[in-house]
Amino acid sequence: MTKIISVTNQKGGVGKSTTSQALASGLAHLKNKKVLLVDLDSQGNATYATGENEIDITVYEVMRGMENIKNAIYETEFIDILPASKRLAQLDVELTDVGKEYKLKESLDEIKSYYDYIIIDTPPALGVLTINALTASDYIVIPSQADVYSVQGIGMLMDNFQNVKKYSNKNLKILGILLTRFNARTILSNEMKDMISDTAQQIGTFLYKTVIREAIAIKEAQALRQDIFNYSSKSNPAADYHDFIDELLERI
Repeated sequence: MTKIISVTNQKGGVGKSTTSQALASGLAHLKNKKVLLVDLDSQGNATYATGENEIDITVYEVMRGMENIKNAIYETEFIDILPASKRLAQLDVELTDVGKEYKLKESLDEIKSYYDYIIIDTPPALGVLTINALTASDYIVIPSQADVYSVQGIGMLMDNFQNVKKYSNKNLKILGILLTRFNARTILSNEMKDMISDTAQQIGTFLYKTVIREAIAIKEAQALRQDIFNYSSKSNPAADYHDFIDELLERI
């Protein structure tokens, strides 16, 4: 059965888009899975990183009911992409009808049988887009940096997680917290890692054993619009994301 995973945190700058792309491309590269990457962030970083240029129809038109989802999916070398649009930022005021939190789920239900995994990159804020992502998902992965603001972001996310479970997706599960941009050489990072591990236990989940190390290879890959496995398969972050994917699949 298709597994739908949202990569989400209420705090920005924690590596959501990077992790979404690495997870999607890694499942395709390393595990030979058929994967769709859904970009719900109006900044469109995940869309840009796939290298897709000729985009006429996006997830915005799909969620507004203006286009069928099949017309909005683009094939790249390794994964398919349902791209973002800057107009996604308008949906909080444009989607007002009853059932608005189910718009994405209803569209994904039409095509999910074609995929092994659907990975959703969410915006760094609570709103109709994040609620749609969580309503459509089986699991959420929470990327976090080893800092106090990320811990606060996890706390805010948990309130939203509980509301979604109560009202629109009772089967939603947290599939762990992933530390990104990690520097093991600093005392503070290691202390914060312990704090986030404690936080994970308090909310009934876990901190992945794998951490994603800070490395220039990620930024270089993004600048060249390539995934980390295609750009530098021997780099530290490629090895880390490989280990993370193995650990995630074991958890599932």
